[in-house]
Parts: sequence; structure tokens; C-alpha cells
Amino acid sequence: MIAAEVPSGVERLFVGAVSPTAPRIGAGGHPCQGLYWTPAGRKPKVALIATHYNVDFAEHYIAPYFARAGYGFLGWNTRFRGAEDQFILEHALIDIGVGVRWLREEAGVETVIILGNSGGGSLMGAYQAESVAPGLAAGLKGPGQEALASLPSADLYISLNAHKGRPEVLTAWMDASVVDEHDPTLTDESLNPFNPEHGPPYSAGFIARYRAAQRARNQRITDWAKAELARLNAAGVPDILFPLYRTWADLRFMDGAIDPSDRPVPGCYRGHPAQANKFPGIGRANTLKTWLSMWSLETSNCQGGPQLAKIELPSLVVQSTADMGVFISDAHGILDAIASKDKRLELIPGAHYFEDSEARRQGAVDLMAAWIAWKV
Repeated sequence: MIAAEVPSGVERLFVGAVSPTAPRIGAGGHPCQGLYWTPAGRKPKVALIATHYNVDFAEHYIAPYFARAGYGFLGWNTRFRGAEDQFILEHALIDIGVGVRWLREEAGVETVIILGNSGGGSLMGAYQAESVAPGLAAGLKGPGQEALASLPSADLYISLNAHKGRPEVLTAWMDASVVDEHDPTLTDESLNPFNPEHGPPYSAGFIARYRAAQRARNQRITDWAKAELARLNAAGVPDILFPLYRTWADLRFMDGAIDPSDRPVPGCYRGHPAQANKFPGIGRANTLKTWLSMWSLETSNCQGGPQLAKIELPSLVVQSTADMGVFISDAHGILDAIASKDKRLELIPGAHYFEDSEARRQGAVDLMAAWIAWKV
């Protein structure tokens, strides 16, 4: 590491660990890895942990800010960092448990806050839900079953610019006009969101038809994945990879009147939606099992609502109003889904990662740090 990358007054420690269901690989890498950020020369008793389905959170943008505020921050990665196409929820939760246990047993942390940021919101929600109401262990054997049944719980929950759930966000972003999953050039023009005859602005009728067609597309892929997995397994083949096209087509990207906010329109995280939709997006490659575990509306446990309904911890939902991919209605949905009676929603200015303003980024941290201090 280059020393200059670590802000003054902040220290960070590399943490590598094996998982109950994944050993250290032959080349030396640990399945669970991360960086623990702390105020220099101190061992904080309160710390946050953040993890994503796929994105490397070790150097999370917000880590040094929390360290400067006096808190520990474990930017934690599971075995699936950079390997979203192989994601299986049960093993990801076990890996997160390794990080939470390290905070308590090795770092001496007494209060653990799970931070669900961006796509990691539903993942961290699923972690806490499984720690208090285990229900997934039956799908595993031996050490995995035992590990899932004994996940250490957190003490507080923060949702920060978080998507409602993995299947929900993918379905909302899917291009409903896709005709053939194997040919990205074919389009049903009656549902083409980029055909100016339909909008923007989009009519209520078109929006309803489009949303229904998005859900239908998700279900078609699910039906195919289940049938294909059964066919392959019967022939002794455990799984295969398959691509997914055209997933930058949420109508809200083009029509600012749907779910109004301060976001720039047209726009998505990758630029103009009409162009972005031609390139790979979220869910761009999957195994059949990964689709069923992560993206399917029918079978995935990565949906936010059912998991958040098990969270009774004091909870804070923070949503920036210029986010181009998480919308204000999403934040309200998350707040409503959380079971806790001690919950609060804060809408604040800024983009998804507050990359638009240092002052807004610091303001978001100050807000969360003040809430933590009040609860601790």
C-alpha cells in the first residue's frame, strides 16, 4: 500500500480468513478478505461492517470517514468478490459471519453495525435475518449447516442508498422489449422504451404493460433455468454459465416524472440509458444456480422485503435524492419493510456514492455517526 492513500489520523489492517465452507486456496488467497479501518492508535468498541454481492468493499469510500469519526469500519469481501456469476447466498452469509465474528472476537468490538450500502443492502439485511431466524441451513450439509445456524447477530442496522433487493432491482432495470434471450438485437417495438412513440413521458398504460412484461421476462428466465438445470443434472452436468443482455432500461431512467427526485434525467449509472442498454449490465453472466439464488423473483432469498421483515434492530435508512439508480420510493419501501419500531428515514442531497460533493459525503457520515452515538 502507498502510505499517502491512508488519510492522516487513520490506520487500516488487512484481514484474511478462511470460511467454514471455503479453505484458503493453493495460491494463498483467503476466501474472506477485507480492510479494517480505525482511528490511529485506538481500538474502537463500536464498528461497522459493509459487504456487497460482488463489488470489492475493502476500500469502501466511506471507511476513512467513519474512522476519523472514531469508529471502526470493516470493508469486507466474501469469496464472491468479482465472481458474481457464481454467487450462492448461503455461502455469502457464512462468509459475512466470519467478518462479524472477527470484529467481536479479534478486534474487541462490543457494538457491531451492519451497513447495507447499494446492492449490499439486501445482502446485509439477509445476513441479520438469518442470524435471528435461521431458515436456509437445510440446503447445506456439515460445517455449512452449523455455520448458518450460528451466525452472530449485529446490534444496529443502517441502509445507505440501498436497492430493495437483488431480484427487484434487476427486474426494474430489465428491458421488457427483449424477444429472445439469445439474440440481443431482437425487439418487441410495442414495448420498446427507447421508441419515442411511447415516451417519455410514458403513459400510465404503457408503464403498467412494461412493468408486467419485465416481471414476465424474469419469470421466463427462471422457468428456463429450472428446466435446464434439471436436464443437465440428469446428464451428470452440475451447472452452466449463460449471458444476460439489456438491463439498463428502467423507465425511471428516462422519465423524471416517475418517482420524482433530484436525479439527472435521462441517465443511469453508466450514462445515457439508450446507449448503456447495449452494453453488459448487472446480472450479465450467471450460472443457473446463481440466477435462482440471486436474481429470480420466484426463488431468490435476496429479496429485501422478506428479510427486512425479520429485522427488529434500531434501524436508520439514508437515501440521497440525486441517486440515479436507487429511488426515493425504494427508501420508503425499505423503511416500511423493516420490522423494528425504532426506525427512521433521512433524505439528504447527493449522488449514489456522494461522488458529486465532498461536503455531502461528509454530511452523510456526520448524520450516521450522530445516530450511532445516540443509539450506543
